[in-house]
Amino acid sequence: MHTASQAQQQVRLIVLLGVLVAFGPLSIDMYLPALPAIVADLAAPVARIQLTIGSFLAGFCGGMLLYGPLSDRYGRRPVLLTGLSLYVLASLACAAAQTAEQLIALRVLQAMGGGAATVMARAIVRDAFPLTEASHVLTLMQQITMIAPLLAPLLGGWLLLLAGWRSLFLLLALIGAASLAVVALRLPESHPPSGRSDITLGKAFRAYGHLLQHLPTMGYSLALGLSFGAMFAYITGSPFVYIQYFGVAAQHYGYLFGLNIVAIVLFSQLNRYLLRRHAIDSLLQWQCGVVALAGLALWLLGAHSLWLTVLPLLFSVGMTGSIGPNAMARLLQLHADRAGAVMALAVSGQFGCGMLASALVASLFDSSPRAMCLLVMACGVAAWLSLQLIRFSRKPT
Repeated sequence: MHTASQAQQQVRLIVLLGVLVAFGPLSIDMYLPALPAIVADLAAPVARIQLTIGSFLAGFCGGMLLYGPLSDRYGRRPVLLTGLSLYVLASLACAAAQTAEQLIALRVLQAMGGGAATVMARAIVRDAFPLTEASHVLTLMQQITMIAPLLAPLLGGWLLLLAGWRSLFLLLALIGAASLAVVALRLPESHPPSGRSDITLGKAFRAYGHLLQHLPTMGYSLALGLSFGAMFAYITGSPFVYIQYFGVAAQHYGYLFGLNIVAIVLFSQLNRYLLRRHAIDSLLQWQCGVVALAGLALWLLGAHSLWLTVLPLLFSVGMTGSIGPNAMARLLQLHADRAGAVMALAVSGQFGCGMLASALVASLFDSSPRAMCLLVMACGVAAWLSLQLIRFSRKPT
């Protein structure tokens, strides 16, 4: 039985871990309303500033593949403290960037630091809580983390209005520094030397290669990643589509963005209800189908009005809150003995697809919603097709 003191310690730990997992969405969503202002201030093309999202995803994706094996070998604290220190320094440097190229490069470093926080938070849950409690703890952390994408664009829009875009990166540096101080002073090592592995990065990447040769693993990973790609096509394009094309005020952008977070939460709750009555594979089929159909509606109607853009996106983006957990659950069922490797591969694949979709929106952007709508549709259709490949692979030959 837990004492009151132990319960309070657990609550504080869960809150801290929830904040650490939120570094990714905070670092992306807070500065979205400022993208047009950054374009003007740095006198850079829109496509180049949009690459600051893709470069962040590239750093985040690469870092996640590295941190798991490193922390298994050297412990969680050294990796987490190093990552948070890098995040703070890179955020300060982002605030001082004078060119688009500097900002793009610094966002890679910021992401590599923030990726340590996200990966280590989940690893610490596995260390600190029994398996029977881990699912509940991760759910609580997810609820804390969802506050970030809901509030970050609102806070970013108003802070942009009051103090300019550089203040957003100063605030991120402050959040990182506060988290670094708490981790350094209050968070003990959760992975003792007796439990550490001698796995090398070479062995880890060979394990990833074996997983990629399994067609169902590829299918679920692609469905997961491509649905995430649709969301990041929206994230990359929407500041310019909403603010410049449709004339939405920068400080009001966060309200439209927040509608998608509400949709994610609602579809996630619906998914929990449906899982009691339907197989995961059946749910994934229709969920990816909804993303594909909503993407098609967006492509056909999106340029005509603001709300004909917003409404299909509620389904395309909102459904990611269901596809992600369902695809990950199937991957864990397939590879229960290699859970760490398959999760690292799946999550890095998510951000890899997000990076590619973001880069394509940036390269195709023509000041209209067309590029964003095209990529949302293409990712949705491709996610649905990836699941059809799994069904085909199961048919007897």
